[in-house]
Amino acid sequence: MSSPTGPASGLPVRMPRPRQPGRHRRPEPAAAPEGAPALVLAVPGVPSAAIRSLAEEVVSIARSELPGLEAAIGYLDGDDAEYPTLGTVLTRAESLRTERYELALAAGREVSAPEGPAAVVVPLLAGPDSALMRQIRQAVMDSGNVAELTDVLGPHPLLAEALHVRLSEAGLARADRARLFTVATAADGIVLATVGGEEAVQAAGITGMLLAARLAVPVMAAAVDQEGSIAAIAEQLRGSGSEQLALAPYLIGPELADGLLDAAAKEAGCAAAEPLGAYPAIGKLVLSQYTATLGIAPQQPQGAPAL
Repeated sequence: MSSPTGPASGLPVRMPRPRQPGRHRRPEPAAAPEGAPALVLAVPGVPSAAIRSLAEEVVSIARSELPGLEAAIGYLDGDDAEYPTLGTVLTRAESLRTERYELALAAGREVSAPEGPAAVVVPLLAGPDSALMRQIRQAVMDSGNVAELTDVLGPHPLLAEALHVRLSEAGLARADRARLFTVATAADGIVLATVGGEEAVQAAGITGMLLAARLAVPVMAAAVDQEGSIAAIAEQLRGSGSEQLALAPYLIGPELADGLLDAAAKEAGCAAAEPLGAYPAIGKLVLSQYTATLGIAPQQPQGAPAL
């Protein structure tokens, strides 16, 4: 189980990359300022060992991009035993900040009293889900602690890249447009599956346009939690000439109820790629939301070139 300072003993820790020598070396990543608020990853869904592993990998990626980052994981439906709730993690962050301030005073250091949020809460969501965001916002308010809540991670070009990779891993898309090889099972139409109703579908459509540009095939978004949405979009794609469809989950994973993705693929009558999971871009976008909120060491991830 994670703590505010790192994963539990025995879990792998993603370390910052060593500085490369030479004139063309990459710039050193900025370090988190002393006393900066903790990054708290708000994880939706029913907790499990797999979800915890995914969340810890996302946090590990964020730490590797910003050395010194204090980060923790709070589960929206946690049990405060194996899976700490979001409220408990925020209370710990507040207590830890106060403790450090008091220790600094006791050591005779000249320090200012803590101001601003003790934590920045980043939802582990690719797209807007008003119901889940309401729950996260309520959990932050109920904790009684000073914390900032960021927006969700998308839309963003890096998410289009991640979708492309997941489709290619499943053999449903070419991995590289530059090399003109074909994949026998490559789809000629993509159903972009999201959760959160019409608002989520509209937001997913923006990333869908970026994915369509990468794959040169039509991409249309649908909500797996709206009855008939997947089937309607699949029928629309087939009606416009697509013969071989694929389902691309615009979802990280924890927000997806068990069996929902399989049911959606069956409804669309096609194969499905895996959810985005702990793809590196997810950790970078989590950190980007954190730094943008605080106005520190902006780490705006750029959309990578097409694969």
